[in-house]
Amino acid sequence: MNTPVSFTDPVSLAASARLRVVLVGTQHPGNIGAAARALKTMGLARLVLVAPENYPAEEAYRRAAGADDLLADATVVATLADAVADCQLVLGCTARSRRVQLEEHAPRQAAALAVGRAATGGEVALVFGRERTGLSNEELQLCHAAVHIPANPEYSSLNLAAAVQVLAYELRLALLERTQVADAVVVPPDEAPASHAHMEGFFLQLGETLDAIDFHKGRTPDSAMRKLRRLFNKADLNEQEVRLLRGILADAQRMARLAGSGGAGSLS
Repeated sequence: MNTPVSFTDPVSLAASARLRVVLVGTQHPGNIGAAARALKTMGLARLVLVAPENYPAEEAYRRAAGADDLLADATVVATLADAVADCQLVLGCTARSRRVQLEEHAPRQAAALAVGRAATGGEVALVFGRERTGLSNEELQLCHAAVHIPANPEYSSLNLAAAVQVLAYELRLALLERTQVADAVVVPPDEAPASHAHMEGFFLQLGETLDAIDFHKGRTPDSAMRKLRRLFNKADLNEQEVRLLRGILADAQRMARLAGSGGAGSLS
């Protein structure tokens, strides 16, 4: 992986290495190259591509204009879940309000949040969607919060690479402000924020448990699960807390099985 070298203090250098930009379903390879150029100009180096429609492609390298190393080191994966599985913070960049209600940040707020989490050892992803349709509701549901660039409402169509440049610039400013090594906080492993993969495992088990105890009572579970996702994501759970909650869910599932088999009455 290419290492960013434009930050001199250890805190900013380590934090910048934990920031990744994820492009989902990019349709035009030139936009991938231009996004790589935008990242390199701001001292960032991690690019992840989720199911790009046309990549690798010569046009991407032409538009990269010297950021070929970022393209060579880019990771290509099949799904957004794969791209952010090890992340503790996932921010989805979106231009439109959707059914998935997420806490919304302006670029400067989002950058401060991202760099703060990265400086304490967390992996962070900023996710950008397709040129025409952006991120789907299902993809936004995998994000902890949304980022909205306050463009001119009468002409808010922002090119993908331009949007990446705005966020990359704000990330650079936030990184340059973290100049003191004392800012770094060592977080014990059990107290580290839960990874995206661990949270998704918890949400899967939570959904199964709610089904087992007939919580929804015939109603569609989608609305309740969206609200529960927001609730638990706001809580910023650590690994130990997720293990505790999953233990409670496992016991609830066991009791539901016993009740269903008629064995509950034998419990003392």
